[in-house]
Amino acid sequence: MARKRKAQVSEATTANAAVPGRGGAGGRGGSAVAPIGEPVAFGTAELVPDRDRPQAWTVLLDGAPQSHVDLGDPSRLTFEYQRRLGRVADLAAAPGRPLNALHLGGGGLTLPRYIAATRPRSRQQVAEIDTMLTELVRRELPLERAWQIRVRGGDAREVLTRTPEAWADLVIADVFSGARVPAHCATVEFAEAAARALAPGGRYAANIADGGRLPFARRQVATLRAVFPEVAMVADPAVLRGKRFGNLILLAAATPLPLAELGRSMAGDPVLGRIVQGADLEDFQAGALPVRDAEAEASPEPPSAVFRS
Repeated sequence: MARKRKAQVSEATTANAAVPGRGGAGGRGGSAVAPIGEPVAFGTAELVPDRDRPQAWTVLLDGAPQSHVDLGDPSRLTFEYQRRLGRVADLAAAPGRPLNALHLGGGGLTLPRYIAATRPRSRQQVAEIDTMLTELVRRELPLERAWQIRVRGGDAREVLTRTPEAWADLVIADVFSGARVPAHCATVEFAEAAARALAPGGRYAANIADGGRLPFARRQVATLRAVFPEVAMVADPAVLRGKRFGNLILLAAATPLPLAELGRSMAGDPVLGRIVQGADLEDFQAGALPVRDAEAEASPEPPSAVFRS
């Protein structure tokens, strides 16, 4: 069974993004707090304290940044890909309205915390195969008692297929094995399971990583377009031009996506994000074909320099 995890890729190439972190449970925090490292099921997890925010921590797995968690302000999203996913969550319903959200990939539980803080009374399910990582995160970066967040220890696709039909207002796939999207979580069949789990008007968002000519991303666009009537993508222009390996956010739904609103919400973000849609997205696909289970491949391994600060 493949291990699942999310990886912050594009920001890890900057000097200050690979190591912002936690300010711990019980009020511990700041530069006086030492990093915490423990073996987990699929490697070594580290919680690294943020030098600038006393209650913020970065979660790393085998040196790859996975999540940034701010216990003092769960609505603060530091990693750019997580910020973009947060914008998607913001537009999933009227402001403040509770959501049913399914998170495929848990890590530091950053996005479940964000939705719980910005949309009280939301009901959230999280799939995270590494139960030892979940135990570490729950112990050192505890969730608020009132939050309705249930973490299931299991394979992301298995949890997705067991999700009741039309339950989720939002499905977020942030599934990584190390720094690669697992093959069985990047296929038409996986997208069909996500579409089945979505309530009418619900939306699907996936964080993937690619570089160079972006062959994996092109096929993922084709894969989602084979299942959903509405598909778009958000990424840094440098990633889209093949200048840098990084994160790309794929969006899909059965009804029109709020792309104009998404563009306005991202306008003030520190890192520019370009929305690719319509004819531009078809041009990006460039004839790439959808991926089915029988031929599935994981996303490419990022260059070793990506995670060096």
